[in-house]
Amino acid sequence: MANASLDYQKDNWLHRNRMIITPWLFLLPGIIFFVIYVVYPIAESFRVSFYKWDGLGVPEYVGLKNYSDLFKDRAFEISLINNFKWLILYLLAIPAGLLISLFLNQNVRGIRLYKSLFFFPFVISQVVVGLVFSWFYLPNGGLLNEVLAVFGMGKINVLGDPKLATYGIIAAGLWPQTAYCMILYLTGLNSVDPEQIEAARLDGAKGSRMLWHVIIPQLKPATFIAFVVTIIGALRSFDLISIMTNGGPFGSTRVLSFYMFEKALSEYGFRMGYGAAIAVVLFLIMLCFIGYFLWSMYQDEKGR
Repeated sequence: MANASLDYQKDNWLHRNRMIITPWLFLLPGIIFFVIYVVYPIAESFRVSFYKWDGLGVPEYVGLKNYSDLFKDRAFEISLINNFKWLILYLLAIPAGLLISLFLNQNVRGIRLYKSLFFFPFVISQVVVGLVFSWFYLPNGGLLNEVLAVFGMGKINVLGDPKLATYGIIAAGLWPQTAYCMILYLTGLNSVDPEQIEAARLDGAKGSRMLWHVIIPQLKPATFIAFVVTIIGALRSFDLISIMTNGGPFGSTRVLSFYMFEKALSEYGFRMGYGAAIAVVLFLIMLCFIGYFLWSMYQDEKGR
């Protein structure tokens, strides 16, 4: 009887394939949520981008007209350029975070207090960061102009000047992003091999040579995550722009995500199809970076 039961289990398809099925059963809830909350909205955005729709009435199919209108839209061009400014300048958070983490990775008296102070911008909300920097940039009574006055320089209205406003918001965004990169590197520095450091010292390496040839290569996983998160954060920038300038002055601080919101959902828009076309362009830009990072991860895994 017992032998018959064992034979039945061996012949059972589920029993024979349990090593393949079990991981998929664990992944299934996550896959379902990913399809519902990520894949479906992306596919729906592509679909809506081919329609003229105010969100309430009957959608009218217009083909690629929304996309052709984008390339004639000066506001879209400014938003795209601003996104690339964010993308390039936001990367400064990575070396800044590395330098601060190297400073904080020491066993000296009071270092926990310094760490707490540097952690602080990471735990506060983007809204608070935006308000703090708005006060900092105030033309009358703002700390920035008070400091400039000490050096005999004239007042500047950072958020009121179309040429400076975007850079002022990016500087505000760098504050919490640098703290985030610093935390990643502090975690990475805990896993640096002390034997390699000691061997490099015996070979005469120190200072920048030690940092470049011994420490930074061991921080590659932290650097990879810092790049991914920083680039995606730069392309998703919205909160600070909304709080500090609301896209102004004269639309000079808009980025694609903010312009999409204005066109699709704000009181000036309700052009769902046009907003969806902006979202698709932003998604394709992000896809280039995400695809590159996934390819890099695959190559690293293959090389091990």
